[in-house]
Amino acid sequence: MGFTHDIADYPEGIVLAVDKPYRWTSADVIRKLKFAAIKHFQKKNLKVGHAGTLDPLATGVLLVCIGPACKRAQELQDHDKEYIARIRFGATTPSYDLEKDVDRTFPYEHISRADVEAALPAFLGDQEQVAPLFSAKSVDGVRAYELARKLYKAHRSGSVIPGSDRESQFDAAALETLQRNKIHISELELLDFIPGDTLGPKGLGMTNDSSVIPSEASVSHTASSRINVADTSALGLPEAVIRIACSKGTYIRAFARDLGEALGSGAHLSGLIRSRSGSFRVEDALSVDQALALFQPGT
Repeated sequence: MGFTHDIADYPEGIVLAVDKPYRWTSADVIRKLKFAAIKHFQKKNLKVGHAGTLDPLATGVLLVCIGPACKRAQELQDHDKEYIARIRFGATTPSYDLEKDVDRTFPYEHISRADVEAALPAFLGDQEQVAPLFSAKSVDGVRAYELARKLYKAHRSGSVIPGSDRESQFDAAALETLQRNKIHISELELLDFIPGDTLGPKGLGMTNDSSVIPSEASVSHTASSRINVADTSALGLPEAVIRIACSKGTYIRAFARDLGEALGSGAHLSGLIRSRSGSFRVEDALSVDQALALFQPGT
């Protein structure tokens, strides 16, 4: 059953919980659904937006607001969230996920399941978090990722500020640029821990774990080719799978970074699912194709 062809039949607008595909940007989802909605309702100036972006390599609940529901976008975005994060210890990337290649490696042999469990309680409650430089956070009116691209390009090309150390220059710039956000983490649960020495020579079992990272065969052909996916599985690093319930504005990539530091190592996200946004859960969310079917002619 789909929507009628008159948007006036939905005076409060439409909110769709969509399971954002892997390697799609949030804008990719909005662009596709907006085109279908405009065609279906025959309304060229129809507003379509989302209530809280998801990183390209994350999947899970993306709330799509259509028509008058766009006025509720901020309200919906303010609700608490839940994530299932796969965190790989022993290496960092500039983006703290797999969109960038590894920039540093760290000792990790000392990290055990008990160590991760012991470190988690310190992250509960109110705290200040520094957002990743590669993020949508606004810094003096400029998106942080725009500044990050310039810094990262200079770093990779070898450009160095006179008198500075090239190895630390990029991270120092990131920390000095972004202000701290006040966040709240209400729940942390360690769902699984996989020691590095059990991953095998290439770690394929972890890379293809469909609960967090879809296999290449399952990735939609419309996934953006612009989205890089680094492969850190062959490093044989330990991983933790953690459920995180938190306030809006919490960066899970930053949580991974900070957890790695707390354990005397480095870390990055190797997979992420937004399992809940407010009362909307991922198991009830629509695929993009299911959402598009609601706008098909004759529905």
